[in-house]
Amino acid sequence: MIETRVCKAFGLQYPIFQGGMAWVSDAALASAVSKAGGLGIISAMNADADYLRGQIRACKAEVGELPFGVNIMLMSPHADEVAQVVIDEGVPVVTTGAGLPSRYLPAWNAAGIKAVPVVPSVAIARKVEQQGAAAVIAEGGESGGHVGDLTTIVLVPQVADAVDIPVLAAGGIADGRGVAAAFMLGAEGVQCGTRFLTAVECTVHPNYKKKILAAGDISTITTGKRLGHPVRVLKNQFARSFAALEYDSSVSNEEIERFGAGALRKAAVEGDEKNGSFMAGQIAAMIHDEKTCREIITDLFAQADEVLAGAAKWVR
Repeated sequence: MIETRVCKAFGLQYPIFQGGMAWVSDAALASAVSKAGGLGIISAMNADADYLRGQIRACKAEVGELPFGVNIMLMSPHADEVAQVVIDEGVPVVTTGAGLPSRYLPAWNAAGIKAVPVVPSVAIARKVEQQGAAAVIAEGGESGGHVGDLTTIVLVPQVADAVDIPVLAAGGIADGRGVAAAFMLGAEGVQCGTRFLTAVECTVHPNYKKKILAAGDISTITTGKRLGHPVRVLKNQFARSFAALEYDSSVSNEEIERFGAGALRKAAVEGDEKNGSFMAGQIAAMIHDEKTCREIITDLFAQADEVLAGAAKWVR
């Protein structure tokens, strides 16, 4: 049985967070992960306070006293109001992405909320630790959605060396080998996003799941670099068109932004295989089946136990 500071700090059976994925990570998925022994996370995405409040209460009704969390995308126009909602609703854990949560950390800390920012660099990890973060998620560029430059295998050990709070590894983790590797790099837990896209309890459109299950090793592409916020997605007509626009100097950034508006919703809610943005990590190619959240988590850690126990056979 793998037990780390992440388990103790967040009241978990397994040191695993489910990633906060817009239009995907709702109360249904979050509650299933929490009931399976991990930390389920609701995505606040670009939604307003009323939407998030409803999702939080739906999750609470399912999990009872079990811990769960909310992911706040700091670029959201509703960031201020949802930052207050998590306090009002007594959410135990908040993860953050797409920016620094500095302005919100004092209020969250005062309310007893454990804040866990996603960090793409050592400097940011150190900064949020100084500001009171309970842990950090070191996310490599292999992950789906918004990504940084550093890979998981490079980023995680540097962050683990730089901070004293627990580090969770994210990006490129889909099986027990990835979990074991994360621990060897200095992490004390993992966050998985793409792996949960094919969970039985995940309410994403079936076409999204189908594309994940059909993915190969070179099925993803990173777009948005020209705009300053690169995003990893599965290759399709939309992704290729978006990439082409980025290399067209006659097209303005504003036109590119308009072209991409609403594409994630088209993928996750409508299942539009041509015009949707199917965000996914490089490990989509390693996902071959649809399982319950409990099966996903128990399989991950059973295999990690096996891999770690057998590692000595390579040492002479």
